Amino acid sequence: MSAIEDLTTELSRLPGIGRKTALRLTYHLLRQPPETSQRLAAALVTLAERVRPCARCFNLTEEELCAICRDQRRDAALICAVEEASDIGAIERAGEFRGLYHVLGGRLSPLDGVGPEDLTIDRLVDRVSQGGVREVIIATNPSLEGEATALYVQRQLAPYRLAVTRIARGLPVGGDLEYADGVTIAQALSARREMA
Repeated sequence: MSAIEDLTTELSRLPGIGRKTALRLTYHLLRQPPETSQRLAAALVTLAERVRPCARCFNLTEEELCAICRDQRRDAALICAVEEASDIGAIERAGEFRGLYHVLGGRLSPLDGVGPEDLTIDRLVDRVSQGGVREVIIATNPSLEGEATALYVQRQLAPYRLAVTRIARGLPVGGDLEYADGVTIAQALSARREMA
């Protein structure tokens, strides 16, 4: 296999990158000075060598504990459980959540061979069992697998004295009812609240 083919194959394994895009990226890199490809390769090696899961929450970090877990101003009694570390960024951008996180490492998907033992649910239960947690917010995606994961986590946390909540789902701001699917509309109706 040629070097062009090797790189194209590796790039096409990235999410959202098809074979044609991977080939386009490969040829783009070949048109650049060699230093550009070398910097990219060095950055990938550095990423693989330095970044690891946080020892407490499984967020990605270069330290033993991530910046969020080290932040003493955060509310340690409030944990938001997310599927992937990338979900933390979306929640942090909103600027409303001041608790800690727990990255589950995916979602339950029996068809893909992903069971509870493949996720960090047991480590979340360990954190809760140590006491001091008053609420766990489950922020898995509103897919079938995300809902199954949320229900499983809720059941695992049921023996402990704490609130287990689920992020609200419904219509996005600026969305049109005309284009919303039935499940979204039903969830928006069931999560309705009184207008002040």
